[in-house]
Amino acid sequence: MSTYAGRCVRSTRLWRAAGPVPAAGALVLAAVALVLAACAASPPHGERAQQSQPAPVQNSVMMDASYDWHGLVLAPFGTLLKESPIALHEALLFHEDAHGAADVETKDCYGVDGAPPRFVGRQPDEYLLCFDHDRLTRIDASVRLDADEAAQVFARACSLWLKDSAPLQGIGNSCEGRDGGIAFSAHLGSVPGETSAPLSMTLSNAAAETAPDAAGAAPQK
Repeated sequence: MSTYAGRCVRSTRLWRAAGPVPAAGALVLAAVALVLAACAASPPHGERAQQSQPAPVQNSVMMDASYDWHGLVLAPFGTLLKESPIALHEALLFHEDAHGAADVETKDCYGVDGAPPRFVGRQPDEYLLCFDHDRLTRIDASVRLDADEAAQVFARACSLWLKDSAPLQGIGNSCEGRDGGIAFSAHLGSVPGETSAPLSMTLSNAAAETAPDAAGAAPQK
């Protein structure tokens, strides 16, 4: 029993110990009974404030909208370059690693004028929209995570990405899946001695890649 509830009980016992009360005091007893009822029903301010405090957030990944890779899609796949709803500038690409480099080099890639959309709670180091035959077919984004927490953040993010998607691969250093007509492929790298780890995300037009080619059909322009 809390200290507050104990005070209510002791007050009740004092009135009982006083014995029979004259009729003239009946109204006083009735008023006291109402006070005691309110006393039992209402916790003190300190306890009430403590009970109303919201529960702490258990998983910040689930609460941060930037972990949803759909936010990286600023224009629908298949959009013509000349009809892009956002201002773009041509990007010069210098890839030292082999992850996706050959595929990107066959396309014309552009950066956005202004700040790119945030991803996993960070501003991307690289954000590119790549066009093939003047149509948007690929989006690349990369950020850097603190090395000490990179594996944990990546695992939680991958679980979120695969929740409503058809999984192809995960969870390890790679996480792949498909949501409707968009395929996603994320990779967590590591550089010995570095305090950060690169996380790259590639989104592509899965519907176009898996569509059966008609015999003798020319590429879509």
